[in-house]
Amino acid sequence: MEINQQCVVALTWILKDTLGEELDVLDDPVEFLVGGDDLFARIEEGLQGHTAGDTVALHLEPEEAFGDYQDQLLFLEPRSRFPADLEEGMTIEGSALPEGSNPDAPRDVLYTVAQIYPEHVVLDGNHPLAGIALRLHLTVQGVREATEEEIGRGTAGTGFFRIQPPDADEPLLH
Repeated sequence: MEINQQCVVALTWILKDTLGEELDVLDDPVEFLVGGDDLFARIEEGLQGHTAGDTVALHLEPEEAFGDYQDQLLFLEPRSRFPADLEEGMTIEGSALPEGSNPDAPRDVLYTVAQIYPEHVVLDGNHPLAGIALRLHLTVQGVREATEEEIGRGTAGTGFFRIQPPDADEPLLH
């Protein structure tokens, strides 16, 4: 079956930056709904017409992937508002920011604890891959018709390329 709108594609990939540094490897196939909310438009375009066994190499500029880095998504918060066991690299849903946090900090963003100082914490609401051009080497492991339920939900149940506060069963690209 050829990849087209409203089908489910099982993919594996190697994700690198433009310097060739490996950022992520997916060895076990994950299913994505083409024509839904699972994949960036540029990836969907690149997959059109391919079949199981094909490989696709794509270059994605930041605006086609995780967006440009936005300084306005960096926030300094008092260290005292956070638990003692807070560590750099932890993520915090914007909706779970401590009471009294900066009202300008969007609540629909996933924050990474970028730095911890004695008096304050630096929270970064940018995706870790924001501002980075990416090279994605995809392998199509399978293609099938999407179910009515998947089409109705707009997803095959994975959210690797959509960054938002996750549901408990929704993985993020790290």
